[in-house]
Amino acid sequence: MTQSIETRGPVLVRASEAETVGADPTLVTLLADVSTTGGVLSSARTRLGVGAYGAAPHYHTGSSEMFFMLGGKLEVLVGEEIVTVSEGDMLVVPPMTTHAFRAAVDAPADVLIVFIPGVERFGYFRLLEKVGHGTATVQELLDSQEEFDNHFVDSPVWTESAKSRQ
Repeated sequence: MTQSIETRGPVLVRASEAETVGADPTLVTLLADVSTTGGVLSSARTRLGVGAYGAAPHYHTGSSEMFFMLGGKLEVLVGEEIVTVSEGDMLVVPPMTTHAFRAAVDAPADVLIVFIPGVERFGYFRLLEKVGHGTATVQELLDSQEEFDNHFVDSPVWTESAKSRQ
């Protein structure tokens, strides 16, 4: 859930000191969580290999999610539409809007993702990594939806578009 915003000083995260979770083709560098920013925002850099999936359809109740493309191309489900964003593009998905994302079939994606206001996300990414390694279950991920304000939903549009990529 979103946190209350408190006054904090500047936040500097050195690339060499940031934690990275995941493994090729999906790497997430954890930059700033609400505990660091006083609730203002949380952010991570996500790098996806060509055609790699980033997130299944979901929505957030309390935060907008901003995608700023550092490089490559990202396909993003926004409601009932799939849009492609490329290097230099920015997309903001408001709360309660179903969305999902993946790299394009012909390019990798390098994207800065920012939640405004912030929500604790580092624990969510660490849990995803554990699920990937088999040390946590999908049920644990589903049980964490309220904690991390990440609510999974079905999307026929996303499912159909995935079939055409095969």
